[in-house]
Amino acid sequence: MTPTLVRRHPPHTGTAPRVDRRARARDWSEIQERMLVPLYEAVYERLDVGSGTRLLGLGCGSGLALLMAAARGAAVTGVDAGAPEKLALARERLLPDGTRGTRARADARIVEGAPGDARQPGQPAFGLVTAFEPIGCLAGDSEGLGGLLAEAAPLAERGAPVVLAGWGPPERCATTSVLRVATRLADPLRSARSWRPALRDDLEEVAHRAGLRPDGSGRVACPFGYADTDSAVRGLLSTGLFDQAVAATDRSQVDKELTEALHPYRRGDGTVWMPNVFRYLIARTP
Repeated sequence: MTPTLVRRHPPHTGTAPRVDRRARARDWSEIQERMLVPLYEAVYERLDVGSGTRLLGLGCGSGLALLMAAARGAAVTGVDAGAPEKLALARERLLPDGTRGTRARADARIVEGAPGDARQPGQPAFGLVTAFEPIGCLAGDSEGLGGLLAEAAPLAERGAPVVLAGWGPPERCATTSVLRVATRLADPLRSARSWRPALRDDLEEVAHRAGLRPDGSGRVACPFGYADTDSAVRGLLSTGLFDQAVAATDRSQVDKELTEALHPYRRGDGTVWMPNVFRYLIARTP
């Protein structure tokens, strides 16, 4: 929800729309990112994340998952290669005023780059690696993730847990019907970024490609709730999933179609509520 809701890669065709990346980062951090809080909490509770944990967060984005781990006493390091605006927000959250902040954030680090750039000579290995950006939403959205995990694994202790996340079955994710709007509007570019349903073994396949050993999994309810339709549209657009739809049509058309797709989930008080289930996999380093 790293983090973005899916791992994104440059499109192979078409022209990416021009966006206000600072505004998008704010919309992500203020509206959309919190939707995955139940996932973060479930993983941290299951793995007993606390003062003895050294955590490496891949694709950390604006840092909410890191902040939650730091609040539990963990020493956190976040790394991200493609989201400088979000990383700036992560630094604000974890390093207030450029200082070390509270005791819970004393060991926080934010690194712009690849997992290997998070290496700290002379420091203990990481005890936990997380990759919370859910896969299983768009064709090819796991491309590159195996490589990131393989690069991060040597930085972790032997047998350390590595957490991957993914969308649950389409029939249990109300947001699926809304995400299909992106594919329909971007039909000329469909071959590059086509919606597809999550598959049962998506996470296991990525773990195997990265040389990791699956060791347990779980499912978590992560409903998407918004104050109103405008907030829902802004939040969903902040994920980047609709960029190709905007490029193929225009922003006003995407806003209109999104608003219509959200109508079944609008409640009497004007709020928008979409139940979803996400899955996580715990794998182990060699």
